Amino acid sequence: MQLSAAYNNFHEYVHDLSLAQKERLAFIDFNLQFFGKVSRNDLINRFKTGLAASTRDFAAYKEIAKTNMELNHSTKQYLRTNKFEPLFVFSAEAILQSVSKGFSDGITAKIQPSSTCFEAVQLIHPNVHIIASLMRAIHNQLTCKVKYVSISSGESTREITPHALINNGHRWHVRAYDKKSESFRDFVCTRFTQVTLTDEKANKLSLPESDTQFNRLVSLVLMVHPDIKHSQAIEMDYAMQQGEKLMQVRAALAAYVLRYWQVDCSYEHRILNQGCQLALKNHEVLAMIESPQLAPGFVKKK
Repeated sequence: MQLSAAYNNFHEYVHDLSLAQKERLAFIDFNLQFFGKVSRNDLINRFKTGLAASTRDFAAYKEIAKTNMELNHSTKQYLRTNKFEPLFVFSAEAILQSVSKGFSDGITAKIQPSSTCFEAVQLIHPNVHIIASLMRAIHNQLTCKVKYVSISSGESTREITPHALINNGHRWHVRAYDKKSESFRDFVCTRFTQVTLTDEKANKLSLPESDTQFNRLVSLVLMVHPDIKHSQAIEMDYAMQQGEKLMQVRAALAAYVLRYWQVDCSYEHRILNQGCQLALKNHEVLAMIESPQLAPGFVKKK
């Protein structure tokens, strides 16, 4: 959430406000911009404030942006005017997430799904206590003793030193140094049955800066799949420039991106009629990334 440059005195005005009041002003601004209306009851129901506090918030907003809204006395709602200029700048991602899940006033707020904006794909979220333990280990650079269920060997006990949580589009992973394999690996967070922090601090080998694949950036050059007849549609979907999309990603995460976006990584782009709308142009990058076998169409050169 960034402040807009539309009002010269806005930045000075909000400097002395509490974070809570800034959030409430942003809520008013958000509703006016995207829903066209907002009421005192909306503010009270969202933030559990009283009528007097709500009135002060609307007065403060009105003082900053005098022409942004007008009160409809019959409905007791403030309506967006044609002269509306947003006070806050929201990213497209933040907008769609806020609309689909409800504008959040804090991490303890319950999700209030929208009836008009949906996320078709949703992750299965790990147990909160597991995430809490992993986050404490990451924050304090501590080693954990964990019980983990893998597809190949079932449940086993391991010692790992985690340093990052990763959403790969399908599920949450934790990136961690694994003592057993003496390497950095990705562990699926929903597969932990137990995570216990130890007093052992991360050593030089297990520190984040030692994770070469995680710290190395590689370039993915994506193009419209040759099988697509009207390439302009795909170029617009991915904001391509001159028919290409250049992405800078971590080498440890590149294969996840290629799989999630269904990028045809076969050398002659042979994947047809299977949903691949993108193709990888610079195949040489596959030799530089972790787990290239996850990329659609990947074949190891002999």
